[in-house]
Amino acid sequence: MTSDLPEATGELTGVAAELAAGPAAGALTGVPGIPVSAGALIFDRKGRLLILKPTYKSGWTIPGGVMEADGESPWRACQREVREECGLAVSTGRLACVDFRPPRPGRPGGIRFLFDCGVLDDAALGAIVVQPEEIARYRIARQDAALRLLRGPIRRRVRAALAGSGPFYLEGGRPVVGLR
Repeated sequence: MTSDLPEATGELTGVAAELAAGPAAGALTGVPGIPVSAGALIFDRKGRLLILKPTYKSGWTIPGGVMEADGESPWRACQREVREECGLAVSTGRLACVDFRPPRPGRPGGIRFLFDCGVLDDAALGAIVVQPEEIARYRIARQDAALRLLRGPIRRRVRAALAGSGPFYLEGGRPVVGLR
C-alpha cells in the first residue's frame, strides 16, 4: 500500500520547530503576538482601593503590567508587578475578569486579566514603596473616587469587577452581548 503522506523523518518543522527551539529563537511565524497584562484590585479594611499614578502616562491606574514572554502566567505577572510597583506581596486572589482590548491603529490591543487580591492590613499598606521610575505616587481611595480617577478602559474593567461576583469576560471593558 502506498501513502500520499511524506516520509516521517523525526525532524520538527514550522511552528513545532520554533516552539521546540524556545523563546530565544524569536517570534513564532503565524502565531499572533497579543500583549497580555495582569492587574490587581487591592483594598484596605474600609473597602478603599489602591490606585497608582504612573510617570509614563496620564491618569491613574491599578497595580499591574505586562506579562513576561518567558512563560510567566497571568497570576504570576500580577504578583510580580504588584511587588515591583509598590513593594507588596500578594499571595491570594481570585480572577475578577478577563478583558479583550481590540487593536486600533498604532495599538496592538491585547488581553487584560484582573485579579481581586482582597484586603491587606494597615501594616502592609503602610509599607508601600513605589517604583519611582514608573510610579509617581499612590492613593488609597474610596471606590467611587477611584473610579473617577482611573483611565477609561481600566475604569470600565474595575467597575465591572466591583459590581458583581464575576469572573467576567469583557471586550473593551464592556460586557459582551450573549455571554452570561
